[in-house]
Parts: sequence; structure tokens; C-alpha cells
Amino acid sequence: MASGDFCSPGEGMEILQQVCSKQLPPCNLSEKDLLQNPHFSKLLLSLAQHVDESGLSLTLAKEQAQAWKEVRLHKTTWLRSEILQRVIQELLVDYYVKTQDTNLTSEDKKFHETLEQRLLVTELTGLLGPSREKEMPPLLGVEKADLLELMPPSEDFVWMRARLPLEVEEQLKKKCFTLLCYHDPNSDSDSETLKAAKVWKLAEILVGEKQQCQDAKSQQQEQMVLLEKKSATYSQVLLRCLALLQRLLQEHRLKTQSELDRINAQYLEIKCSAMILKLRMEELKILSDTYTTEKVEVHRLIRDRLEGAICLQEQDMEKSRQVLSTYEVLGEEFDRLVKEYTQLKQATENKRWALQEFNKACR
Repeated sequence: MASGDFCSPGEGMEILQQVCSKQLPPCNLSEKDLLQNPHFSKLLLSLAQHVDESGLSLTLAKEQAQAWKEVRLHKTTWLRSEILQRVIQELLVDYYVKTQDTNLTSEDKKFHETLEQRLLVTELTGLLGPSREKEMPPLLGVEKADLLELMPPSEDFVWMRARLPLEVEEQLKKKCFTLLCYHDPNSDSDSETLKAAKVWKLAEILVGEKQQCQDAKSQQQEQMVLLEKKSATYSQVLLRCLALLQRLLQEHRLKTQSELDRINAQYLEIKCSAMILKLRMEELKILSDTYTTEKVEVHRLIRDRLEGAICLQEQDMEKSRQVLSTYEVLGEEFDRLVKEYTQLKQATENKRWALQEFNKACR
């Protein structure tokens, strides 16, 4: 990339802020990346004018919003019918529970029986609709006309339908009060008028709390993203610190190791000499404690006499060596004379011993 393509640090920071303000899909960009790739930064800015924060184009985002609006509308309609259906079923369940505990009036019995009969026939009629009849034969041979004959009388149905909104309203009021007491337990002791006033505002309160929860969740997600970025940054910093520590160990510790070893060797040598001197001092101390002055004088006299005797013996040995050296001049003749002398001496000794034994025998 040419040098003219790079932008100044101030422009890079401005572009970075603009890119971040557009809330594009997550991209881990730094100021350095934008400074080195200015055209990519401008591309992101141009894309931000045609896409929303989720990455969809503005046209698709508009169509998606309209589709979600229709879905919510259909969902609201379905929820209304579903709630009404469940409330009616709960009315019937409560009716059967009350029949076991209390005595109901004939009007209550007539209302609930007519409601149950009408509900069952309507559900069964829906199951046996026209589409079902074309696909398969009727179940158990039952036709839709057969089910319509089980409808309650029209007078009872009109009377039941006129009373049904009141019963449904009463049931919904109980459920709203139950929800209010669950949300605010202190409202359990309030009057119905005060409860109704609180229920009127309960929807707004729940919407506000839901919005607070969503905001807190969004903040939590933002904090998690920041935490991941900081964790990555901290990991890089730790790796650089470890590299610096390794470099310090290699450059400084290894250089000073030889000097440290030399100092340790000198220290050990001095310590060894001190130990030897200490041992010698202990030896002299033991000797001084063991031998007194008198014993030392006696040992000195004995040593002098022994040295004098050794000198005399050495002098005699020297004389004997001189005599031997004189005899060695004679050579083999001297050896023959020594052997003859030895034999004669042995023979004389033997005859002397024999004469002594003979004298002992004569006595």
C-alpha cells in the first residue's frame, strides 16, 4: 500500500469512533488496523449506511419488521382465543370440584352443563370437518349432523351465552388478583377496589420490569464482550511479560553466574581453611590438656637417648658396610672361605655338643 493511503492518527480515531457508533456486527478492530487499512475503514462506513446493527440490509430489515408485526398481531389474536378457551375449561374444572364440596343451585348446574355440552359438541364438530370427511370415512360412522343433534336447546344456549361473559370476567379477575398478590404480596390484604386499581397499572409495571431486564441483559452482553476483549489483551500482556522475564534470565543471570560461582568457590576455600585451622587448634588443645610439662621433659630425654642410640647404630652399620666392602674385593675366593668357615664352625659346634653328652653319660 502506498504511503499516501495511510491516514493520520486523528483521522484514524475519528473513523474508529464512527465505525463503532454504527454498531456494525462484532468486528475486533483497533486504531492500528484502521490506520494501516484506511480503505477498509471507509468500506465499513459505506456499508453502515445500507445495513442495520444486525447485518441485514435496510429493505430486508423493514420487511422483517413488518413480518414480525403481523406475527405479533396473529399471536395476540391466538392468545386471546387460547386464554378464553382455558378460562372456560377452568370454569368447568372448578364446577366439578365444587360439586364435591358444596351444594350448587340449579342455575349453576344448568349453566355449567350447557357450557360443557356446547364446548364438547363444538370440538367434536371441528374434528369432523369437511376436510376430514374427504380424506377418510367418518370415525365410528358418526356424521356432523349426528353431533349437531346433541346441541343444547337454543333457549339454554342463549341464556348461557348471556351469563358467560360475567363468569369469564369473574374468573379473569381472580387470576389478575392472584398475579397481583404474587407480584406484590402486600396487596393480599387490600380491598377489591384497591386491587383493581393496582391491576390496572400492573401491565405497565410488568412492561417496565421486562424492559429493565432486557436492558440489564444487553448491558451484561456488552460487559461480556468487553471482558473477552480485556481477557485477550491481558493474555497478550502476560505473554509479553513472560518473554521479557525469559530475556532477563538469559541475558543477566547467565552473565553473572560465572562470577557468582567464583565467589562461592572462594568462600568455600576460605571456609575449608578455617575448618582445618580449627581442627589443628582443637588437636593442640587436646595435647596440651593431656601432657604436662614434666611429661614433656621426660619424653624429650627419652627421645634424645633414642636418637643417640640410633646414631651409634648407624655408625656401627657404617663400619660394617666398610668391612663388607673390603671383603667384597676378594670376590669368589672370599665366598668359598666363608662357606668353609661356616662348615667348620658347625662341625665344631656338633662335636662340642657330642662331647658334652658323652661327659654327662660317663658321670
